[in-house]
This record gives sequence, C-alpha cells and structure tokens, in this order.
Amino acid sequence: MGALTAPLQYPAARRDDTVVDDYHGVNISDPYRWLEDPDTDEVKEFVEKQVQLTNSVIAECETRTKLNERITKLFDHPRYDAPFKRGDKYFYFHNTGLQPQNILYVQDSLEGEPEVLLDPNALSEDGTVSLNTYSVSEDAKYLAYAISSSGSDWATIKVMRIEDKTVEPDTLSWVKFSSISWSHDGLGFYYSRYPAPKDGEVVDAGTETNSNLYHMLYYHFLGTDQEGDILCWKDLQNPKYTVGGFVTDDGKYLLLDISDGCDPVNKLYYCDITNLPSIFEGFRNDNSALPFVKLIDNFDAKYDYIANDDTVFTFLTNKDAPKYKLVRVDFNKPNTWADVLQESKNDVLESACAVNGNQLIVSYLSDVKHLLQVRDLKTGSLQHQLPIDIGSVYDISARREDNVVFFSFTSFLSPGIVYQCNLGTGIPDLKIFREIAVPGFNRSEFQVNQVFFPSKDGTKIPMFIVAKKGIILDGSHPCLLYGYGGFNISITPSFSISRIVLTKHLGFVYCIANIRGGGEYGEEWHKAGSLAKKQNCFDDFISAAEYLISTGYTQSRKLCIEGGSNGGLLVGACINQRPDLFGCALAHVGVMDMLRFHKFTIGHAWTSDFGCADKEEEFHWLIKYSPLHNVRRPWEEHPDKSVQYPSTMLLTADHDDRVVPLHSLKLLATLQYELCSSLKESPQTNPIIGRIDCKSGHGGGRPTQKLIDEAADRYSFMAKVLEAHWIE
Repeated sequence: MGALTAPLQYPAARRDDTVVDDYHGVNISDPYRWLEDPDTDEVKEFVEKQVQLTNSVIAECETRTKLNERITKLFDHPRYDAPFKRGDKYFYFHNTGLQPQNILYVQDSLEGEPEVLLDPNALSEDGTVSLNTYSVSEDAKYLAYAISSSGSDWATIKVMRIEDKTVEPDTLSWVKFSSISWSHDGLGFYYSRYPAPKDGEVVDAGTETNSNLYHMLYYHFLGTDQEGDILCWKDLQNPKYTVGGFVTDDGKYLLLDISDGCDPVNKLYYCDITNLPSIFEGFRNDNSALPFVKLIDNFDAKYDYIANDDTVFTFLTNKDAPKYKLVRVDFNKPNTWADVLQESKNDVLESACAVNGNQLIVSYLSDVKHLLQVRDLKTGSLQHQLPIDIGSVYDISARREDNVVFFSFTSFLSPGIVYQCNLGTGIPDLKIFREIAVPGFNRSEFQVNQVFFPSKDGTKIPMFIVAKKGIILDGSHPCLLYGYGGFNISITPSFSISRIVLTKHLGFVYCIANIRGGGEYGEEWHKAGSLAKKQNCFDDFISAAEYLISTGYTQSRKLCIEGGSNGGLLVGACINQRPDLFGCALAHVGVMDMLRFHKFTIGHAWTSDFGCADKEEEFHWLIKYSPLHNVRRPWEEHPDKSVQYPSTMLLTADHDDRVVPLHSLKLLATLQYELCSSLKESPQTNPIIGRIDCKSGHGGGRPTQKLIDEAADRYSFMAKVLEAHWIE
C-alpha cells in the first residue's frame, strides 16, 4: 500500500469474554456485545477514538482535496426528475446543483411558470432534514408529505394546501415504511405506522435498536388530530408483518398489501370504499379494522396492482413465472385467473403502467439493460417498441387517464434524460423533454463493455466495465469492483460523478458485477443467492475479481471492492474468504453480525433472504460466512506468511436505523484486535479503519455535501493504499 508516515496506533477496546451464547449446542463468544448499546459512555468513547484515528489517516491522503474539489465542480449542474400530473397541475423535483436536497416545484402547465412548493432545505440549517415520501390529492388541492431527520427511517407526515402553500396543523408521528394514498374525495389518506414507543423507550429516534413490530394501517381525516385516526388494519398475531394501503385508480377500492420479510411475495386483500364516510362512521369509536375481503391469503407469490375496470383487476405477478407476467381476475370470480402477458423466456418484466385508456407502458430488464414497450392493456399484445439507448429507465410517470408519459433514463455515460412520450398520436411521439448536462464531462473519453464470466460453479455472471477509451490490458490499472447480490434488487447502469472522476483523474477501471441474489434474471437468480445458497454471491464476486486480474485489467494489490448494506456484508465476507485477492475494501453500512441481525429494528424482515440463527439448520448456513465470526489471521494458514487483510474502511452512521451501527463497530473492533493488536505478532500493516458519520442514516436523504465529503474520504483512502496518482 501507499505507506502512512507512521504505524497506526489502534485504540484498545475492552473484550468481555464472559459473553457466550449457546446456538444449538455450539458455544459462540461475543466479546464486543457492549458495543450494541449506542447510548453508553464507553461506546461513545470507542466511536470518538475511531473517528480520530480515521481522520488522521484521511489527513495523509494526498488526493482528498482534489477529489473533493473536482467532484464538487461536476456535481454543480442542474438536475431534474420526470414531472407527474395530478388534477390540472404538474409537479417535478429539481436541484440547481449543490443544494442539499431536491426541491418540489408545481406549475399549471408544462409551459407555465414553476413555483417552489416544498423546499426541504428550509427545514434545517445543515440539510439533514429530507423528504421521505409524498402524495398529492386527486384534485391537486393538498400535498401530504413525510419528512425524516438525519437519514433515519422514522418520518413525520405533514399536510400543505397547494394553492397558498399553507402548512396545516396535521402532524402524524411514528411513521415508518409507509406510502401515502389519498381517498378520491380528498377528505384524507391512508398511511402506515408503528405504535408510539412507551415512555422512556426512545431518546433520539433513529439511534435506537429495538425491533419494529406491529405495523398498522390508518386513515387520517384532514384537519384532525392523529389520536382520532381510524385504524384500518392490524394483526396482533403476526407482529413482524408490514402493511401498506393503496387506493385504486378509480377510487373505488382500497388494496391492502401484507408482507412478511423482504421476499417478493405478499398477501392481498381489498375493501370496497365507495361509501367511505358511512363505512367509517361505524369505526370512529370502534377499534376494529375495515371489512377486507381476502383475495390472496398466502405468501406464495408477488401481486402488484396495475389497473382495474370495476371488479376486473390486472396484476403483475411471479406466480408460476419467476420472470413475471401480467394476469387478470374478476373479484366476483376470485378463483378464475387468466394470463394477459405471459412470462418472457429471457427477460424480466419489471413494471407495467396503465396509460391512455387501454394501453400499457411495459419495462423489461434484458441482460441488465432496460427495454420499453407499448402494449395493449386488454390483450397484452405488443404495439410499439420505444427506441431508447442501452441503460436504465426509472421514474416512469403515467396515469391511465393521460395520453402523455414521462420517464427518466440514465447510463454509465449519460447523466440523465427525461423523455416525453405522447401516445395520443397513434404512433408514439417520443422526444427529449429535458437533458441533464455535466459541464466538463465528455463521454467520448470513456468506454463501457459488458462481459460474462464463469463463476465457481460455471454459472455465467454479467459484469459492466467502465474505463478510459483505448485502455491497454497490462494489469497496471487501479480497479474498483462494486456488487450487491441480494433481496431481488438489480444493479443497473447509472451515472456516477465520483466514479467518473476516479476513471478520468486516477486512471481507475470501474466495474459492476451483477452477481446472484439480485433480481437481474428474475426470482430464480434471486433464490440462487439466498438462504442456503448465499455462498454463491461471494463465489460470484470473487470470480469477478479473478476475471479482472486474469484478463489484464488490474492486479490484486490494485483492486478495491465496494458495497453497501447487503453489499457491505458481501465485502466483509469476501475479505475473510480471500484476503489475498484485494488491495482495498470499502464496506458501507454492512450487515456484519449474521447471528443477531434479526434482533434489531427491521432486521427480522431480512430472514427471508438470510435465514435466522434461532433455527439450527439456518444457524449452520450463517456461521460459515458471517463477517464478524470468520475473521482469521491469514498468515497463519497461507504458504505466504506475509499475506494480510486488504486496507479496509468500514463506513456507518449514527442514525442508521436500518442496519444499525453496531454491526460495523463490532466488526471493526474484532478486525483491529485479531489483525492489528500490539499483543500479537502480526504482519498486518494495511490500515483497518472506520468512518462513522454523524446525523446520517442508511443512505437515504443524505444532503449533497455529505455525499461529496464521504466520496472524497473513501476514494482518497482507496487511492492512497492502491498507489493511484492524480492525472490532470
């Protein structure tokens, strides 16, 4: 690595060897259990010493100032999201460049003068209050919006009158993992929340670790106190379920979506809400739920609402279709289902939006690139293929009553395009509505390739490789390899300013490996990297690294791996399994303690992907790869006695209430003790440090300046240890 001026002096962390748990007859010690309580002085002191250590390392990283300046300069450009229509108004998000948070604008027409509707930057001095979710009423008279502080998942819902921007007194607390869905009469909306904590349970929402249980669906009448909100659904028998309520496009039905964990499966109930006020009258003083009808009452598939004509409903589902299909059912004949659009042989049907009366905008994922089509809603038949570049489509804004669709597009070399597509013309009229330009970025300087490499078991894994044009494959280049591999989430091409700066000014090759566990090839791909098969994710990622080395893109000491959340787990597991293969590792907000993750906040929902150590068979899966429990001293078992762990930075944040910081803190203490302790003779000279951010969470809602600062910190550390030098 690039040498630091002096060997690091790691802070000593107390080990409590009396903490031992019996897992099905196997004793597992947990000497840093005390790091699980963020409110103790001892934990705060541990964090403070780690922050000082990390700051001392980053201070020696020569490229930090240049990275910060260059990333800031390129970030300073106008950005827009696709507009959406409600009532007779249009709404869109915009950022002039370096504003902490995007601002919501409203206009009377696409050509009308835009006005600021909601500016989250006015809600805090440091930009750490962000918009969590929002919904505009059907008549465009009201905006209901949820705000979060310091990146926490907790949110508070407020209401604004759009005409005069007046914020109403309505304040709804203890909201988490919620959508907002208005009833079409505009009297109020449905939202999801947890019970308020008991007295003394919470000091600072976002830093607590207790489990989130008993998610409930409520209806809020405008202008009333939260205490009077109507409880629409709760399930005391199943405290780990999460629920969401959604009003259909015609306003006649409320759909109840019930999930258990993160698998793409759900129960689906419905309630006829045509006579909503009279239904609610009987409930205002009654604690029982709405009279839902159970359409799907087991967790065997995913059902997403697409459209309905009275009782005839169209759903997107993976029922007997791991790459998804469209199906139709009449609520009056709930046992008779028909295919509308059959499952594709090769491509994953990601979404479908009803538009222009009886048409659909359909999005497929084909070898990790999006395809957009116009199809007939009634028959599913293909009408038009929309001509888009190789990349990702997101933010599709379409309503059934409108004939104009908006959607956003991005790719590795395209900062973003908002397209407008008019379907009222017979042949779709597709044009660029707004194009995002980054001053100083020239796409012709770069090249993008997609390759398919074999994993350990022979499975072909796709990977994107972004590099300077005309790169010579002589193994000399620093390389950043990114992965995720979990929860059915697909990592598709997108534009990254910080990574473009790495490629241009530090000569990096940047790669995304689309490993198993994600959704890139549907539910079979997801299942092939979860539960008992989780090791496939690590094998795929290690094979990606070996491919990049064998083909001459890079070499081990020049290779950095990076991932966040489940991808942080990926990085943690891979440095344990192959410490010799990497020169640097950046693990963001990772799930590192695979035996106890289900005990904190929403961790219980992840057992659908990981399993749970409370079950004997699943314990034996988890203990094999849990990053915290597999730290080893490679020089003791490797023929090369000088093999050590790569330079490693674990990143976490004090308000991450998704993957709580204790995961990274416990792993950090373990790595430093096992590898770097002065009590043990060790060849480990590569630094093992933690970047612990304040007033930040799992990643959502982070202000622009925090994004830039973190990128400059972690990538200057990476450049230092991989000996990558600045090129103007």
